[in-house]
Amino acid sequence: MPFPPPAPRTHLHNRAIDCQGYLRDDGMWDIEARIVDTKTYVIENRWRGDLEPGVPIHNMGLRLTLDHNFTVHAVATTMDDQPHQICHHVLDNFQRLIGLRIGPGWNRKVKELLGGIDGCTHLVELLGPIATVAFQTTSSAVAREIARKAHPALYADAEPDPAQKPFVLNGCYTWRSDSPAVQEVYPLHFTGGDKKEAG
Repeated sequence: MPFPPPAPRTHLHNRAIDCQGYLRDDGMWDIEARIVDTKTYVIENRWRGDLEPGVPIHNMGLRLTLDHNFTVHAVATTMDDQPHQICHHVLDNFQRLIGLRIGPGWNRKVKELLGGIDGCTHLVELLGPIATVAFQTTSSAVAREIARKAHPALYADAEPDPAQKPFVLNGCYTWRSDSPAVQEVYPLHFTGGDKKEAG
């Protein structure tokens, strides 16, 4: 369904966020995200000079390497374009993510480790989409089957525990615990009326 027709307006800013998920040859998962900000007009930058329309102000990214339990094993960062010369000095702080597990409390933990002056607003912003893309990449039956065939020893016991709280539960309207979608896909976690009997 398209937007309704807009009021007369002037286009000023573009933000593109691109996320991709990969199964690595060693059985781990790489989730990459990049953010690119551009303007439709020339802006002055004290360090880089005049930035023409379409030239990135921000062009930076993150890669998290995860195991099948969503635990972070490695972090890679990039800043191809940045507005201030010292922005890249913060990149080492993102190594603090190693050992964390994507799941309930992820956003709170990220804020504790990389909030405020300890992080980069734009890279931290990518950690939300990275978490959901990690789930989207690894949770499908096709992805699990590809992983099992490529790495049978690693994924022999990688089936999700049905009793474990799903990552998506209560994360949006559709995945609220009393919704028909949860009743169908995650019946053990359904809290609505007319709950189906297990068995």
